[in-house]
Amino acid sequence: MGVSTACPEKGVCVVTIDFPPVNALPVQGWYELAGAVRRAGRDLGIRCVVLAAGGRGFNAGVDIKELQRDPGHDALIGANRGCHEAFGAVYECEVPVVAAVHGFCLGGGIGLVGNADAVVASDDAVFGLPELDRGALGAATHLARLVPQHLMRTLYYTSRTVTAAELHAHGSVWRVVPRDALRTAALELAREIAAKDGGLIRMAKAAINGIDPVDVHRSYRYEQGFTFEANLGGIAGRVRDTFGKEA
Repeated sequence: MGVSTACPEKGVCVVTIDFPPVNALPVQGWYELAGAVRRAGRDLGIRCVVLAAGGRGFNAGVDIKELQRDPGHDALIGANRGCHEAFGAVYECEVPVVAAVHGFCLGGGIGLVGNADAVVASDDAVFGLPELDRGALGAATHLARLVPQHLMRTLYYTSRTVTAAELHAHGSVWRVVPRDALRTAALELAREIAAKDGGLIRMAKAAINGIDPVDVHRSYRYEQGFTFEANLGGIAGRVRDTFGKEA
């Protein structure tokens, strides 16, 4: 359980998330993930990072139960900072990051995938932000990198999900493959990227980040301010307490 790394072939590092049962990460898990991605990016022998996950789905976001156990705000602050660190690590990674997504990609998973450079998904993958049903806000910044503006708003307000095929139609998913072919497809893309000159691919990543129209760090931190406000006002706790209970 946790975050592991492997280098299955030259120039490629695979960072795997594995927090059973649904890859809902505790505070420490977000920091572990950030550290693994940053270490991979600093390794001059690596030219592409694949971000993958074990278990039933790619990522179910923050560990809500950890927040519920905390009578104060330490867990919330930790989750906010941990998510910001992990999302930033993916975005700032010195080499391209390919997200290999299967099953569900929700909440914080959208933050990771939205900041990745490319996405390969299995045909059973679904993507969404159930934040309003979890007493939270955030990651609209990253969903907006995957779908058009009005669709992002509709998905956000309704907590609905979209399929990998739908994101492929929007151009934000590179390939959709059967689940048992996901790792192979992700490694094929990573291998193609890793075949480029190491110094030049790092320059390319820095250059592309430099021309981004939205500052993802500032934008996401702005969203997090409303998350904390909702908690201080008691709204978030009231909604979060319904999590896992039938209406």
